[in-house]
Parts: sequence; C-alpha cells; structure tokens
Amino acid sequence: MKPDDPLLKILACPLDKGPLHLLAEDAEQGEALYNPRLRRRYPIVDGIPQLLPSSGEQVSDDEHEELLQRMTP
Repeated sequence: MKPDDPLLKILACPLDKGPLHLLAEDAEQGEALYNPRLRRRYPIVDGIPQLLPSSGEQVSDDEHEELLQRMTP
C-alpha cells in the first residue's frame, strides 16, 4: 500500500472508527496500519489490510513511541 493510496482516506479502525496511519514497512513487522489513540496495529497481508478487531495487536508504550516514528505523513 502506498502513502497516497485513496483507500487510506476511507479506512477506519474497527473499534473506534477513527483514522488509521500507514506504517512504513520494516523487516521485522512488515507493513501495517496503526491507531495511535488505542495503540493497536493492524497487519497488511499481501496488500490487504486485516481490519477485524481480532486482527489488531495491542502495542507496548516503548513500541508505541517507535511506531510514531514510522508513521508516514
């Protein structure tokens, strides 16, 4: 998924219905969407966002700070 993908404007967190932020891909976690309000990361598998509530992963405080740095503008 690219940062300018129009799909990003309409995707929302399944829990709070707020906007999600694209995380730049890295070797450890891969590409993902992130909700910094709830500190939940949703994986993108084969270009498809996995947005079921059960697909989201809660992140720690330290990881939250790291993910804020990875968020694409």
